[in-house]
Order: sequence, then C-alpha cells, then structure tokens
Amino acid sequence: SIEKYITDTAWQKGWVKPVKPPRERTQSVGVIGAGPAGMAAAEQLRKQGFQVTIYDRHDRAGGLMVYGIPGFKLEKEVVARRTELLRQAGVTFELNFEVGRDASLAELRERHDAVLIATGVYKARDVRLPGAGLGGVHAALDYLIASNRIGMGDSVPAFEDGSLNAEGKDVVVIGGGDTAMDCVRTAVRQGARSVKCLYRRNRENMPGSQREVANAEEEGVEFVWLAAPEAFDGEEQKVGTVRTARVHLGVADATGRQTPKIIDGSSYSIAADMVIKALGFDPEDLPTLFGCPELEVTRWGTVKVRYPSLMTNLDGVFAAGDIVRGASLVVWGIRDGRDAAASIASYIDAKTASAPAVAAE
Repeated sequence: SIEKYITDTAWQKGWVKPVKPPRERTQSVGVIGAGPAGMAAAEQLRKQGFQVTIYDRHDRAGGLMVYGIPGFKLEKEVVARRTELLRQAGVTFELNFEVGRDASLAELRERHDAVLIATGVYKARDVRLPGAGLGGVHAALDYLIASNRIGMGDSVPAFEDGSLNAEGKDVVVIGGGDTAMDCVRTAVRQGARSVKCLYRRNRENMPGSQREVANAEEEGVEFVWLAAPEAFDGEEQKVGTVRTARVHLGVADATGRQTPKIIDGSSYSIAADMVIKALGFDPEDLPTLFGCPELEVTRWGTVKVRYPSLMTNLDGVFAAGDIVRGASLVVWGIRDGRDAAASIASYIDAKTASAPAVAAE
C-alpha cells in the first residue's frame, strides 16, 4: 500500500517523466509484442538513444495486462499511462500489426539493427471432450478479452448478445491456475447465478495463487476439488451440464505431484449454461506464423535462446518473457525485457565497433 501510494502520488504530481536519452542514435530495434517484456525493453533501449518500434497485433498496447488480466486486479489506466510515457519518450507503436501478415520476421530484420521477440503465449490449451463444440463452451481468453473490452467502453457483439456475458447463468470454469481465478471472479462480478471451479487435484496441489482462491471463495465461488470433466451435454447445440468424474490422487510423478486417477463409476452432472476452459496457455507456432522456419524452438514450442545474451539462433534476433520461459508473471516479463535490452545494446555496440570506417570525401 505504501509503494502504491508513493507511485500514484508521483504520477499525480508529475514527477514521472519520459526518458530523455543523452544522445540520439541512428540504430533501430524492432520489438514484437507490447506486453511487459516488450515495453520494459523499449524503455531501456530508449534510455540509450536507440530508435525503437513496438509491433503488436492488438489495437492497444499492454498485451495480457490489458486484455487478459481483469480490471479489478489491474486498472487499465495504469497500463495506458505507461504506454503514453513511452510514446512521449519517442517509442513508436505499430498496432493492429501482425508479423507474418503485415511483414515477415525477415523483413523486420532488414528494417532494424536488432529484433526482440516478446509475444507472450496466447495459444489456449484445449480439452478434447465430447460436446466441446456446443454453444456456451468458451476459451478463457475469449471470455476475458470480451469482459475487458466492455470495461474499456468497446462494443463487443458476443457480449451484447449474451454469449460471453455470465449474467444470470450457472457458470463452470475448468482449471486451477490464475487464469481460472480471473474467470470465476469476473463471472461473479457479471452477476452469474452460480460459479463453480472444477479442478482435478486438491487445494494443496493447485497451481494458482492461494490468495486468489481465498478471495474467490469469499466472493461466493464454489470449488469442486478432485473433479475432472468427461463430456459436455446439452440440447439444441447448447451446453446444459458438465458430466464430471471424481478423482483420487495416485503416485507422485517425476515433478513430485500426485497423478490424478479417475474413479470408475463416479460420474455425475453439474448444471452449466456457460463453460469456460481455463487450462493455461502454450506458445503459438512462431516459425510458421512469422514465415521463418529456421527460427529454433524448444520441444515445448518456446523460442530457444542462448544465455545470458537471450539471442536466438538467428543473428540479431533476441527473445524475452513468456515466449522463452512459458506462461509466467508480469514481473518476470519486465526483468527479462530489461536483460534483453542490455544484450541488444551490447550486440549493436559490438557490431558498430567492428563495422569498417567510411572514408571521408
């Protein structure tokens, strides 16, 4: 609370000033992704006078801070004022810009002296069960983006026609991470009739924040522990129930977590007008998406980098944030972005120093 008060006061008093580099440099850096890693890197690079352009597929900068995290956890004005500060510092934003559609990665490499990939991870993990295509079964990010857009005054047809609005509905959220908590707490605020969270392990094994779980319980969310969905049932192409099986935890796996095992004959149904799948996120297929098959990725699909430089196998192309470490926290994205900026500056300095001098006429 003290830190927040000091920071808010600094903004209100005008003490927070845009970066003013001691000298401007001609070299430029392209940053793919306007999330925490990309924005943190851009700020550090501007401090050293580099020309920075941030490319993002959305119409607002901020990444999941704007469209994924609900407004009750992170006020959008906090992100907007930081974006404006970067603009005032000379950072250029190219929004509604998709790499692979508007320009390939190769074209961005031609355009800039270095490129940073900071796309985050947006590919939702799916649950392939009978009835998954029924109306009323939604991906978490679709639901959260719609809610955040409405909160920012946008028109969202899928919300306005009731599809992505939980008001008056029995809502079942599948998953146990922070995204699941965002969904259940958003549904409560939209006036859902009931909100249940299905998780196949117990409370002790839940990957999400325990504080978030406690907050959700205080707000009326019911947690159904040791429960796994088997199918989505409904009539007229609309979900009506989630067929669920009870689970017991078996022997611990290599990570130390107990493996969930379905209890035979334990199926039962839970009423649901809306089902939200919140099973986490994986990296998109960036080599294909960016038109750059030579970009190396790990077996998990994250971009492979060399440490500590954070450079990929492509000369002058770096990567930072969730696209390297997997879905993680905003603070880690900021840290990674700053580290990448330092490596990019060193790379450009070394490249400039080794370039042959142009003879004076």
